[in-house]
This record gives sequence, structure tokens and C-alpha cells, in this order.
Amino acid sequence: MQQPLPMHQAFAKYIDHTILRPTASLAAITQCCEEALKYGFRTVCVNGCHVELSHRLLDGSSVSVAAVVGFPLGAGTTTSKVFEAEACIGAGAKELDVVVNLGWIKSGEFDWVQRELESIRNLNSDTVLKLILETCFLEDEEKRTACTLAKESGWDFVKTSTGFGPGGATLADVKLMREVAGSQMQVKASGGVRDLGFALELIAAGADRLGTSSGVTLIQSFNALKK
Repeated sequence: MQQPLPMHQAFAKYIDHTILRPTASLAAITQCCEEALKYGFRTVCVNGCHVELSHRLLDGSSVSVAAVVGFPLGAGTTTSKVFEAEACIGAGAKELDVVVNLGWIKSGEFDWVQRELESIRNLNSDTVLKLILETCFLEDEEKRTACTLAKESGWDFVKTSTGFGPGGATLADVKLMREVAGSQMQVKASGGVRDLGFALELIAAGADRLGTSSGVTLIQSFNALKK
């Protein structure tokens, strides 16, 4: 029988350790991967050009590589998103965080959105797919619709934000997404997750994963709390 993880390790597995700033150097990517290995985070989340390096640094460990696709606007063509997703998978990404086409959502072109989601899902059934809604731009009914489309298309997660928009994760949005996701999908809270208290509130509200560039601060604060 498998023993449960110690509490600090269990908390670490909520964290996608994220480095998406466009100026991130190779040294910064390497440091991010080293931190993920040290603390046992779930993934390192990087831009596509850094997937191969991250995969080399993390290969054989329990930390996976997540890559963003269509980031941060989501407004590329479906063909370009599929190509980018396939390239990231080929370079070693096990998870993809893909930005939804907000313009299509706003226009009510839900068939177009669903076709795009299905095209990416059909690339690889083993890849964990997370749909970034950028909730600060959407009305509640639009959020519900986007979550439903992701669920119907066989995606694994819905995610709040890129971190590049004017707003990030909120407790209300996580609760709404959790309600629609049910038991079929998971919820990732991202954008402004820098404080341990807020992180724990998001988990209590239904978040299964936290996307944050403050992973080291969060785990250190958590460890100090448990001493």
C-alpha cells in the first residue's frame, strides 16, 4: 500500500512552477528547473522555445514540463496552435496550457472553439491539456460555456488566467469553474497567486493546481507554517 505524501510534498504537487516572461534567460530557466527538482513541484511551465532544455534538465524526475500554446492572446489560427502544440509535445512537454480564442467566445462562435479544442485533443491522448479562459475578459455565462466546451472535447483542465491580462485568479471564478468541471475535469488557478493564504483559499475553493512564479516563496511559507 502506497504511503501518503508528507504534507509539504502534497502541497508542492499543486504547483506548476512558472517562468513565462519573454526576457527569461537560459540561466533563469535552468534555475527554475533546479528549484522544481529541489521542492518537488508538479511541473515547470515554460514558453515553447524552452521546452527542450527543460525536458533535458527534468528527464527522469517526477517533475514534468508544461508548455504554453497560443500564448498569451489565444488569437492565432487553429493551424498555428495545432502546429505549436505538436512541436511542444515532440520536444518533451507532457502538459499544454492553451489560450482559448476569446474573440470567438465573445462572438458566440462556439462551434469554431470546439473544433479547435478537438483538433488539439486529437494530437495525443496522453498529453494533459489545460484551457486558459482569461476569465477577466469573460462574463460568467461565457466562462460556463468555455468550461463546457472543454469538458465535451475531452480536455483535462480549465485554467483561469495567463497572468498577462488585467486580472488573475479569483475565488469566485474557481468556484464557478469547479461547478461546471464536476468530476470530469480539474481546475487550475493562475494569475496573481503569490501569497500562501490566497493559495490555500483557492485550493479550498476547488483548485487542483496552482500556476505561479512564486512557487518557492509559497512552499517556504507553507513549510514554515507547519513547523
